[in-house]
Amino acid sequence: MNRAHQADQAINCLKLALPLFPNISIDLIYGTPGLSDERWIKNMETAVSLGVPHLSCYALTVESKTPLDKLIREKKKAPTDPDVQAAQFRMGMDYLEAAGYEHYEISNFAKPGFRSRHNKSYWEGKKYLGIGPSAHSYNGSSRQWNVANNQRYLKEISTGHLPAETELLTPIQKLNEKIMIELRTTEGLDLSGMDDQTKSSLLQKSSQYLERGLMIQEANRLRLTKEGKLLADGIAADLFFE
Repeated sequence: MNRAHQADQAINCLKLALPLFPNISIDLIYGTPGLSDERWIKNMETAVSLGVPHLSCYALTVESKTPLDKLIREKKKAPTDPDVQAAQFRMGMDYLEAAGYEHYEISNFAKPGFRSRHNKSYWEGKKYLGIGPSAHSYNGSSRQWNVANNQRYLKEISTGHLPAETELLTPIQKLNEKIMIELRTTEGLDLSGMDDQTKSSLLQKSSQYLERGLMIQEANRLRLTKEGKLLADGIAADLFFE
């Protein structure tokens, strides 16, 4: 992975940090080339035994122009396997739920009372302010992101200008984002407040997933089942409006 630290250093950092900051989160990555199921379970066991109250678990995405991407293209490392990633995602759900963690968002697991309040703002479509290079902000109608280049950011800030780009979201874009984000949460997609035509269209589109057991409907909410979570992005995209 070309990281600068070793596993034992990461574990030692956690042992130092947890007594001082009991509310802490770590990221775990699964589906990496060569990661066995046994090692993936061991990684989760280590986090649980240390008492980490919040875990974000992500399937590896190989970004272009990274050292790992180069190794895979040169056939020095095996490529990621979607079937392995899906299997390890299932293992993660089963193991962490059995260990007392709530699977409250597709990639996030928390002990009771330790859900991320910060990320909750994103998932509920609330306003937020991002400060610094590459930071994102949202005011309820438009999204803004600052330039990522540190030198350019500092230079323009010193002249009183914020180097950022802004995107004004259309009603359809906001609706599609709501579908995508809320479906990822344990609360599911909230249909209340939608007009009858939008609600009817969503129920019609989701009928195939309800019949296949990938989704359930409870009152005015559509929720993904455990198997549905494996296909969350595809299901959300299928429910989008154009």
